[in-house]
Amino acid sequence: MGILVIGSSNTDFSLRVKNLPRSGETVLGNAFSVQAGGKGANQAVAAARLGCDVKFCCRVGDDNNGRAALDSYRKEGIGDEYFIVDKETPSGVAMIFVDSGGENFIAVAPGANYKMTPSDIDKIGSFSDYDIVLTQLEVPLDAVAEACRRAHNDGTMMVLNPAPAQCLSPEILRNVDILTPNETEAQVLTGIEILTEEDAREACKMLCDSGVGSVVITLGGRGAYVYSGDTAELIPAYKVDPVDTTAAGDVFNGALCTALAEGNSLLSAVRFASASSALAVTMRGAQDSAPTRNSVDSFLSKTN
Repeated sequence: MGILVIGSSNTDFSLRVKNLPRSGETVLGNAFSVQAGGKGANQAVAAARLGCDVKFCCRVGDDNNGRAALDSYRKEGIGDEYFIVDKETPSGVAMIFVDSGGENFIAVAPGANYKMTPSDIDKIGSFSDYDIVLTQLEVPLDAVAEACRRAHNDGTMMVLNPAPAQCLSPEILRNVDILTPNETEAQVLTGIEILTEEDAREACKMLCDSGVGSVVITLGGRGAYVYSGDTAELIPAYKVDPVDTTAAGDVFNGALCTALAEGNSLLSAVRFASASSALAVTMRGAQDSAPTRNSVDSFLSKTN
């Protein structure tokens, strides 16, 4: 049945620099690119490249950026039934700076993404037609809440990547089966700074006590902490030389949902997602860095 991704579509304007600028500082860049991006789109593309059947609900402007983005999603094999073109609001854009070590910072103008409404979600057919629904926080929270409610009511696994970081209502959390924050997002949700495995366990327990089914906290180079029922385990990261970390978390989420939709356990799915994310950071760009299934399978065969 595949997955339904509900979320943002942006056009990424990326500039590579030797060092990220400090406040008030101007730095010279050495490479500039324009690419399709947005957390929702990145996650949808990541899942599609890994062989998953993907439908994507997004909102773009009636402009060149929006048209180019939708065309690129179709070329990836993503179902377009829920593409929405906004005649009044421009498409979302992101400005990305990436330094020589692969670290980045990003600023986003959400545009049409922030016009998504619960009524857009209500126009989607039965969520039970999908194995998994995946969403993030680059669209309004009332749309996120409606997606979570619909998935819960239809008995479909709901995966929420709470990025960018913000507080969430108990209503949303109660309807989430798997929550996938990074360290910063987990701290915003719980008030706990994630410095140790015990910190991660405590934050996960707090979130599960709030109604979340399972939690996976991504910890960058340290790996991912998985908390589900009787399971509390750190899955170490695969060691690679990073080039660009821009969409690492998005690839992780797309890969996680792909593996879960194929019937894998949560721990196995996290290992697959970690491998996919590791490959992604060795490539430049957001969607351009999403690996194919063959490359992930080959990587795993060499490392396991």
